[in-house]
Amino acid sequence: MTITRELVKYCNTVNYERLPAETIDRCKYLLLDFLGIAMRGQQMDSTRTTLSFAMADGCAGNSAVIGARHRLNPAYAALVNGVAAHSLELDDVVNESSLHPGTVIFPAVLALAPEVKASGKDVIIAAVVGYEAMVKIGKALNPALHYKRGFHPTGTCGVFGAAVAAARLLHLDEQQMLNAVGIAGSQASGSMEFLADGAWTKRFHAGWSAHNGIIAARLAAQGFRGPSAILEGENGFLRAYSDQTEPMKAISALGEPFEVMRTSIKPHACCRYMQSPIDGVLQIVRDNGLRVADITRIAIGLLSAGYEIVAVPRELKYNVKSMVAAQFSMPYGAAIAVIKGRAFLEEFFEENMSLPELAGLMNRVECTRDPELDKFYPRQWPAWVKIESSGGRTYRAEVMYPKGDPENPLTWDEVIEKFMNLTKPVLAGREQDRIVEFVKRMENEADVSHLLELCGSS
Repeated sequence: MTITRELVKYCNTVNYERLPAETIDRCKYLLLDFLGIAMRGQQMDSTRTTLSFAMADGCAGNSAVIGARHRLNPAYAALVNGVAAHSLELDDVVNESSLHPGTVIFPAVLALAPEVKASGKDVIIAAVVGYEAMVKIGKALNPALHYKRGFHPTGTCGVFGAAVAAARLLHLDEQQMLNAVGIAGSQASGSMEFLADGAWTKRFHAGWSAHNGIIAARLAAQGFRGPSAILEGENGFLRAYSDQTEPMKAISALGEPFEVMRTSIKPHACCRYMQSPIDGVLQIVRDNGLRVADITRIAIGLLSAGYEIVAVPRELKYNVKSMVAAQFSMPYGAAIAVIKGRAFLEEFFEENMSLPELAGLMNRVECTRDPELDKFYPRQWPAWVKIESSGGRTYRAEVMYPKGDPENPLTWDEVIEKFMNLTKPVLAGREQDRIVEFVKRMENEADVSHLLELCGSS
């Protein structure tokens, strides 16, 4: 049996009754996080542009645009919702595969749910296996080398997860799901060139993967054939997209535990490689009552993979001009965390880039690539921070697991608080409470259409 076929066989046959209670709970936890991000993300210009395109292109249908009153056909609803959810840099992430599964899987699943009259259990199992496929493929790919070639794993691996999730929701058989995954291999895309000028294409990658996953599953349902060894084949995805892969990781320890249990949630609205350093900065500043004027130097030790994304080239990272650029600038993230006392969504808005104390503090941030940290990667994404004060004291913090990792998780109450903060501008308090209540009892719901109506009521 090929690796691709074995992964598909597992994802096609695992059933809801085999899911541990903690897996079901974690899936709902991740869904609520996604919904809050997607609803707020509808306010971003990149999302509004995508929605305008879909409406102008005649893509109307019955699938909800989360956080808006519009409805589109499933593939385009998935596109818009994926762009929205990836636009804030607050979406979930899996360290070992360095990708964002929720921003791909949930848009695909929720876009198809009304059409098939999906129950809460249907949505949960489709999401769980979608995460499983996407994350396992990301692990096999070797994300650091994938990045080095200029690819974004959320875009390239996401389409496989979306195809699996869509196939499950459409009740495709094993051969049809195998064809869907094979078709997805010819849709895998996502360039990291957005880092050069703060372009919106990173946000597009998530939506496009969800969109393409639905198309792959629909084509397979109609009998369209895809290659059966798309992952490990001589000209398959793994060989084509990375210089060194570990194909067996795509099928290793399937469901032991499910990958939703290894998924992290972000408290800071920026690249995951910046989360540990920001935790360290905030810890030192809060514990010692430091102010901007007290700080003469901030030194940050980074993973090599992260250093290439958030610390260089210097001329871009120390001279940010857009929200995207700020979300991928370690000097900006460290400085704004000191100035504002946090690094949530509003801290990365462009109006903060002209703060009088910002440029001076950014220039006091020094980023270092630390090979010692690489020993823990990709299972852990640690960092260290040293802050020197004008009084001659040096403070140090080491963060092995940033807040939001499974080893240092946000509680359910903290996820609800994040949801409330994000959706406050777009939902009334009563509506927020109804969404939280629905998600928490979701496995008992016969039809999730009501949830989507609640989420489209802004």
